[in-house]
Amino acid sequence: MDGHGHGPRRCHLAILALAAIAFLNPADVMAQGATCVLQPAGFPARQVIRCGTGLTVEATAGADYTLVDHDRDAVPDAVTLRAGAVLVHAPARSGGRPFRVQTPQAIAAVRGTDWAVDAVGAKTSVFVVNGRVAVQRPGGARAVTLGPGDGVDVEAGAASLQVKRWSAERAAALLARFGR
Repeated sequence: MDGHGHGPRRCHLAILALAAIAFLNPADVMAQGATCVLQPAGFPARQVIRCGTGLTVEATAGADYTLVDHDRDAVPDAVTLRAGAVLVHAPARSGGRPFRVQTPQAIAAVRGTDWAVDAVGAKTSVFVVNGRVAVQRPGGARAVTLGPGDGVDVEAGAASLQVKRWSAERAAALLARFGR
């Protein structure tokens, strides 16, 4: 348990190096001058990471995820999500790679938007609140693009991804996990 009565923290910021990947506790990263702050949030319990660039990543209680900083600028540019859900606000960035969320089933990438990714068992669901998100299977060549109110469920297999307009109830149930 952490000092706030929440379960163990499962968030790591990965700093990629040529020879190895180092996983750091978010508090250690903040002490090294990163521009991001990790804050526990109340009801419903979740972790919120806010960066000076405008990037915000919220993770549901118990989510198993890693923040990744490919370009080693102390600001995450990806999330590896193994279980649970994240809600991301990724403002447009000039140049560079789009912000990505990767699960075992899917890769969701954007250049500026708000979206949620939920990884449960062998299924990943992606829902867009604002903006546009490209979603594809890892190693897959064909991506689909989601707009506001669209979602896609990604499971193992070769079937093409089907973009669907989510019902208000389904969208509300996912966003309620983030206090919205």
